[in-house]
Amino acid sequence: MAVQQRRVTHSRKGMRRSHHHLEEPTLVACKQCGKKNLPHRVCKSCGYYKNKSVLAIES
Repeated sequence: MAVQQRRVTHSRKGMRRSHHHLEEPTLVACKQCGKKNLPHRVCKSCGYYKNKSVLAIES
């Protein structure tokens, strides 16, 4: 079994992981109000999810 010879520093570990999560998040239009939000989430502007009112949003 291989044994680590030298400790990997925080900066080297960060440089190795730096290319993850560089894409912009996917946004979809809400079917009720048309605002952009993350898929499979309640719309923050109108409070609807899957054509049902989930949150009571005050105007």
